[in-house]
Amino acid sequence: MVNYQQKASFLFTARDSAFLYRESGVDQDVSLAYPTLLVSFEDYASMSDAKAIVYSEKRRTEQPANANAVLVLADGTVFWGHGVGLENDIVGEVCFNTSMTGYQEIITDPSYAGQIITFTFPHIGNVGTNLDDLERENAAAAGIVVKSDITAASNYRATQDFSCWLASAGLTGIAGVDTRNLTRRIRHFGAMNGIISFSNKKSFDIDELAIKAESHPSLSGMDLASDVSSRELEKWSTGTWKFGSKENDDGFENTERKDYHIVAIDYGAKRNILRNLAQLGAKITTVPSNLSADAILSLRPDGIFLSNGPGDPAATANYAVPIIKDLLNSNTPIFGICLGHQLLSLALGAKTEKMKSGHRGGNHPVKQIKTGRIEITSQNHGFVISEETLPESATITHRSLFDGSIEGFEIAEKNIFSVQYHPEASPGPTESDYLFCQFLEIIKKARLSHNA
Repeated sequence: MVNYQQKASFLFTARDSAFLYRESGVDQDVSLAYPTLLVSFEDYASMSDAKAIVYSEKRRTEQPANANAVLVLADGTVFWGHGVGLENDIVGEVCFNTSMTGYQEIITDPSYAGQIITFTFPHIGNVGTNLDDLERENAAAAGIVVKSDITAASNYRATQDFSCWLASAGLTGIAGVDTRNLTRRIRHFGAMNGIISFSNKKSFDIDELAIKAESHPSLSGMDLASDVSSRELEKWSTGTWKFGSKENDDGFENTERKDYHIVAIDYGAKRNILRNLAQLGAKITTVPSNLSADAILSLRPDGIFLSNGPGDPAATANYAVPIIKDLLNSNTPIFGICLGHQLLSLALGAKTEKMKSGHRGGNHPVKQIKTGRIEITSQNHGFVISEETLPESATITHRSLFDGSIEGFEIAEKNIFSVQYHPEASPGPTESDYLFCQFLEIIKKARLSHNA
């Protein structure tokens, strides 16, 4: 039995590390970053307490001959690889997502603005891309990091190769990276800035790239919702996608407009959230993030939806919270998701804080406090509500089973509730989509009460 605490006796050399790769069947060309190989048995502990130990003298190596791209973190760590997408230099906060499907939805989710996404699932790009899985017309993420080289598309819905789509969307990525080690580093040290440099000239100034990454602004204190929000009022009527649907060529269902009107404040709303709202049969109107409460109420909404979005909620709150407070005074039912959930809490007097590495993936367990039911959820957030600041009038309805953080709350007498996760499940499991129906039921009861 190996004592994993006695790491001093089990340090590896680079040659030993290469041997481990050969024995495990991993292609060295796929994992070019030898300085980031695990260097002690302690590093083989479970992901929950991973140390991600990479000694400073091993953070850099000579550039492999076939490497035409590099990822440099703000702390100087270097990962070599192959460039994908657009040949360019891009900077952002490096995060990781554990989803096994839906990479196109993830990349076009406006909540990822300003971030470089590390995909922990190795086979990214294998089903190609299509026009129906876009959450927005334009890609939101700054760039991507993947392990395996992108292969030819293998899916009946694919219309374009993933690498070609990346280039056409103006996105830069790097493949061939030891994403497991990179993820462990983020988990241990927290999210940090990084820069991807892709150049077929294969000439890189690592010190200069590290300086650019370190000097890049943090997401803390940054309002990005105003950058991705719509600029005009828009009507939305398309429902959810259904396999085998014959209503439309693209598979999306038509929705019947009833006399319930939901106004969605767009902080970076995903299309699939709007589709789920439309599937309720309600009339949907999206409005800019800074539209006044008076203008919103003039639309005579039966319910108000606060959407997901990117950036620091405390920064967006500067203009969003006064609007939400006025909407709260109108007693109109309100439902918030992700950033909308955080902004609603700020309007109630709570505070938010940045998480060490965030929650991003399609496998996050959440517990309903009232019923004890466990939901496997889709999540994407780097900020969280500070529990001790949430007012007593708010009842916590959901908690993360990963870290106990708040995943949902409500004030039933005010007809308001919100969740931190993504019940539209794009991508991810669909067992939380009952929340949209719950919103409609609250709207119906509020109207009956108003008419009584």
